[in-house]
Amino acid sequence: MTAEQGYVSALFERLDALRDHAEGTLAQAVKPAQVRTHQGQLERDAAVRHYSERAARLSAAEHGLVFGRLDSDDQEPFYIGRIGLYDEEYDPLLIDWRAPAATRFYRATPMDRLGVRRRRHIHLKGRRVARLDDDVLALDDLDDAERRHLAGEGALLASLNSARTGRMADIVATIQAEQDTVIRSDADGVLVVDGGPGTGKTVVALHRAAYLLYTHRERLSGSGVLVVGPNATFVRYIDQVLPGLGETDVVLASIGELYPGLSTVRADPADAAIVKGSLRMATVLEHAVATRQRAPIGGMTIVTDRDEYVLDDQTCRRIRDSARERAARNRQPHNRMRRYVVRDVLDELMRQALQKLDAVLEGVDVPEMDEDEVDQDLASLVDHDALRQELLSSSAVQEAFDILWPELEPELLLADILTDPHLRADVAPQLSAAERDALQRSDGVAGDHWTASDVPLLDEIASLVGPLDAALEQAAGQHARAESARAQATEQQRQIVADAYDVAMDMAIDEEVAMPVDASVVLARYHDVDASAPLAERALRHRDWAYGHVIVDEAQELSPMAWRMLARKCPTLSMTVVGDIAQTGSADGASSWARALGDVVGGKWRQARLTVNYRSTQPIMAVAGDVLAASGADEEAPRAVREDGAPPWSIRVVEEDLHDVLAETVHRERTALGAGTLAVILPLPRLDGCVAALRTREPGVRTADDQDVLDAPVAVLTPEQAKGLEFDATVVVAPDEIVAASRRGFADLYVAVTRPTGRLGILHTAPLPAWWSRGDIRSRATAAAAGAMGCP
Repeated sequence: MTAEQGYVSALFERLDALRDHAEGTLAQAVKPAQVRTHQGQLERDAAVRHYSERAARLSAAEHGLVFGRLDSDDQEPFYIGRIGLYDEEYDPLLIDWRAPAATRFYRATPMDRLGVRRRRHIHLKGRRVARLDDDVLALDDLDDAERRHLAGEGALLASLNSARTGRMADIVATIQAEQDTVIRSDADGVLVVDGGPGTGKTVVALHRAAYLLYTHRERLSGSGVLVVGPNATFVRYIDQVLPGLGETDVVLASIGELYPGLSTVRADPADAAIVKGSLRMATVLEHAVATRQRAPIGGMTIVTDRDEYVLDDQTCRRIRDSARERAARNRQPHNRMRRYVVRDVLDELMRQALQKLDAVLEGVDVPEMDEDEVDQDLASLVDHDALRQELLSSSAVQEAFDILWPELEPELLLADILTDPHLRADVAPQLSAAERDALQRSDGVAGDHWTASDVPLLDEIASLVGPLDAALEQAAGQHARAESARAQATEQQRQIVADAYDVAMDMAIDEEVAMPVDASVVLARYHDVDASAPLAERALRHRDWAYGHVIVDEAQELSPMAWRMLARKCPTLSMTVVGDIAQTGSADGASSWARALGDVVGGKWRQARLTVNYRSTQPIMAVAGDVLAASGADEEAPRAVREDGAPPWSIRVVEEDLHDVLAETVHRERTALGAGTLAVILPLPRLDGCVAALRTREPGVRTADDQDVLDAPVAVLTPEQAKGLEFDATVVVAPDEIVAASRRGFADLYVAVTRPTGRLGILHTAPLPAWWSRGDIRSRATAAAAGAMGCP
C-alpha cells in the first residue's frame, strides 16, 4: 500500500504541473489584446479552444486518476488511468484506459491470460490509496513476496454492492471483457448492442463514445458525438459520465430536444403516436409540400397599380414543373426553388409588359425616322432593371409568388396538417379515416403543445423545405464576410499555414501524442466564426449539423420516423444502437432490430450481445424472468452476477388502505436502506394520489417533473419515466394495472421490476397472477397495516 501511495502521489504531482501550465497559457491567451489580422485571430482562437479543452480534461481526471496496475510476463508493470501522463522525457507514467496497451487490463482471464500475471485495482479516496484488489491470473508464477502482498475482495463486486447516488457513474475501473469488446469495436457502420436489464448497455455506450473520441479525435472533435436518450430525466441521469471522462465534444439529448428551439416531453396518445411514427408519414409530408407548389386551374390574373397581367394555366404549370424538375435534379429543398419561380414569373411579366409597350409604340407615328431607328430609340428609353424592380415590389406580384410557390415553415405546415381534416384527406389518402382522425389536434400545436412524436415530423418537413430566404440571406452574408476576411488575409496565407503548423506541433507536444496534428485540421477548425462556442451549443443550434457518430440508448423505443431523423443527422451512418426489444414499451417502438433499422440501413448492421446482469440480484431476476416468460418473449432474462440478495416481497392491500400502506412501506424501506435511492413505480393514473400520500410522510418525494428527481430520497415514476434508471430499492404499485395500461404492458412491468439493485417490493390490490407464483415473492404485512388489510 505504501509503495502504491508513493507512485500515486507522483502521478498527481505531474497532473498538477500539466494543469497549471494549461491554465496559465489559457490565461495569457484570453487577455485583452489588439488582434489586427486574420492570422492573429486564428492563433488566439486556436489557443483558447485548445487550452480550455486541455484544462478541462486534466481537471476531470482528478477524480480517480489512476485505478489499475498490470503485471505481465514480458514487460515492467504499468499503471492505467483516466488519461495518459508522461514525464518531461516523454516516458509513460500512466496509460490512458482507451489506449491499445490497456486492452489486456479488461480482457485477460485465467483461461486466456494474454500474458498478464496480476491485475491490480487501485481504489482512491481523494488522492489517498484506500484499498487494493488483486486479480491473480497466474498464481504459480508469483514469488513469495508477491503472494504476501495480494489484496482485496474483487473490484467488481465492491462496485456492485455500493449504494447508488442518483447519477450514473463511470466504470473505467471495472469494465468486463464482453463490455470492452463492444467499447473498442470499429466505428464504421451500425453496431447494435443488445442486452437485458442491468447488463451495462448504457454505460458501455458512453464509454464507447469516450473511446471513439480518443481514438478518432481528429475526425470527431469537429463534428462531435450525439447521444440520444429516451427522456429528459434519463439524459440528466447520464450527463456526468462523459465530462467525468474528460470528453466535452458530446451532445446529450432526448428525441424531444433534437429540433432547434424546441424542447418537449409531451407524449401523444398511443393511436396518434403510432400514426406519426409510421414511415407513411414521410409520403404524407412530401405530398403536403407538393400541394403548396401550385398551378391554379384556369391560370391567374395579376393586377398592379399600372397594369394587368395574365398567367394562363399552361404558363403556371410550366413554371411549377420547371422548379420541381430543378429541385429533383439538384436535390434542393422547396424554399430554395422559390427564387427560380420568382425569376420565371418576372420574366413572363416583363415579356408581357414589353409586348404591351411594343403595341403602344406601333401606334405612334414618327414620320421623320425610319422603323429601325424608332425601335432602337424607344427601346433605349425602357429601363429594364427599374421595370423589373417595380414589378417585384408590387404587392399583387408578391401575392402571386405566394400562391404559386410560397415559402414554407415546418411548424406552420405541420400545424395545418394536424388541425385541418380536409388537408389531411387530400395529402394522406394512404391513411385510413380513423388514422387521419387520430392526428387531429384541438388544443393547438405551438409552443408547449408540440409532442415528442412531432419532432421527427418537423425535422422531416425542414429537410423537405429548407431554410427561409431570410435565413439564406443571413447565411450568405456571413459567408461573404468570411470570404472578405479571407481575401484580406491572402498575402498572409503562407505565414498563416506556417504558424498553424507550429500551433499543431505545440498541440501535439502538449497532448503528448505520438503523431503531430495536421496543420490543415487546425486551419479548418478555426476558420469557423462560431468555433469558440462549445460544440454542443453549436450543434443543437443548427438543425442540419452532421455528427461524426450517434449513440442511441433505449433504441427499441424509436419510431421509424425518428430513425429517419437520426440518419439525416449522421450521414455516414456511424452509429451505436443500444437497447432490448423485450423492454419495448412505446406504441410506435420496435418489435425487432431488423424492422427498426431496415428502412435506414437495410441489412448493413452488426450485433453484439451483453449477457450478464450487473445491476440486480438473482432473486430479483427470477421475478423478472417470470414477467418475461408471461409476455411471450423469446428472450431469457440475463443471468445475475450476484446470486444472493434480499428476497422480493409483496403486500396485498384493500383499495382504501393503499395510500397509507404505501407511505408506511416506503418509510420502512428507506429505514432499511440507510443511504441509497428508492423509487416507487406505478401506473400513471395512480401518480397524483400516491405522491400526495407519500409527501405526508416523506417530504423529499419527487416526480419526473422535478429537476431534482434524481437526487431525491424517493422518486415516484411511471415505467416509461424509469426506463434506463436504477435504484437501490424499488416498490412497484399495482402491477396488474401496469400490464393492462397498454398493449405492451408486460414490457412496462419488466422494466419496473428490473430497476432495483438490491430490494424489490410489490404492493397490489388484486391477487398476483398465477404465473408469478413460481417466483420467490414473499407475502408479508407491516405491523401497522395488518389490522387494516383484509388479506396477508
